Amino acid sequence: MKHGKKYVDSFKAIDKAKQYDAPEALELAAKGAKAKFDETIELHIRLGVDSRHADQQVRGAVVLPNGTGKTVRVCVLCKEDKYEAAKAAGADYVGGMDLVEKITKENWMDFDVVVASPDMMGVVGRLGKILGPRGLMPNPKAGTVTPDVAKAVTEAKAGKIEYRLDKTNIIHCPIGKASFGVEKLEQNFNTLINAVVKAKPAAAKGQYLKSVVVASTMGPGIKISTAKYGN
Repeated sequence: MKHGKKYVDSFKAIDKAKQYDAPEALELAAKGAKAKFDETIELHIRLGVDSRHADQQVRGAVVLPNGTGKTVRVCVLCKEDKYEAAKAAGADYVGGMDLVEKITKENWMDFDVVVASPDMMGVVGRLGKILGPRGLMPNPKAGTVTPDVAKAVTEAKAGKIEYRLDKTNIIHCPIGKASFGVEKLEQNFNTLINAVVKAKPAAAKGQYLKSVVVASTMGPGIKISTAKYGN
């Protein structure tokens, strides 16, 4: 695969055989972000679990202290008595059956997070085939199915992200923008990695953190030493 000049320049600064401490890796990732836009810094965590087994699932949500740097559009599906609270918390779209039908019939997707009250899940369940593949289906573990929709909206706007295993047992999450600087990125990194370590399933055997790699949107991956986070 042929890479561009900026990627090659960034690659030269990295020792591929080395596992860096988090602050150094994050600094290299931020400095290597040379695109004309403010690149996202992404974390990729390979875990020593098998996602095919229910007792080895790793999934949850965490509020990054410095947010993700992205403007999050929140859609709330609830009954009318919660409309005002959701709007006051900053929800971009609030509704019930009207929005469910809009998503179903028009394939409407102008949002990044969906929050639902438990009393709507009977209806929202119908959206599984549409929202599920996009990772947008509300889930109690992620805090997006809750009676307190206003709190969920506030957290989503503040930079709450969901982490979950993909089929290859890797978690992929944004932890901010290159413009954040090392200190803010490290705070976000620590918050996410500690949450993932805490979520280790009892059924997981052997080394838990197989590899941790950080990269900017257009830049090369940089390995981070997992020694201090326990295995």
